[in-house]
Amino acid sequence: QVQLVESGGGLVQPGGSLRLSCGFSSTYSLQAMGVHTMGWYRQYPTKRRELVATISFLSDTGDTRYADSLEGRFTISRDNAKNTVHLQMNSLKPEDTAVYFCYAGLPDAGYWGQGTQVTVSS
Repeated sequence: QVQLVESGGGLVQPGGSLRLSCGFSSTYSLQAMGVHTMGWYRQYPTKRRELVATISFLSDTGDTRYADSLEGRFTISRDNAKNTVHLQMNSLKPEDTAVYFCYAGLPDAGYWGQGTQVTVSS
């Protein structure tokens, strides 16, 4: 059984920052479960879930991937000791308002968190 516990969402003014965190919880460690990727996706009302950022657990360097639309405003990082992935979001815009979902990719399945609301509004 795998659980992804998200935190850090909320209301922020345009230009502000938020940091989302996602903790991986299982009977076995993240490494023992074979997690190869973790990341964040977001979903707007009536739209499909879209990629925000991912980070690889297959290498020490933690290769990252970002949506082109972010223009360098977001940074994904991992804390191997705490089985946690963070998403630092800076210079937030109203169009970043969405539900953000954490994702973990394992060899045989993908898992999703419950989602956390991010609202950017004055």
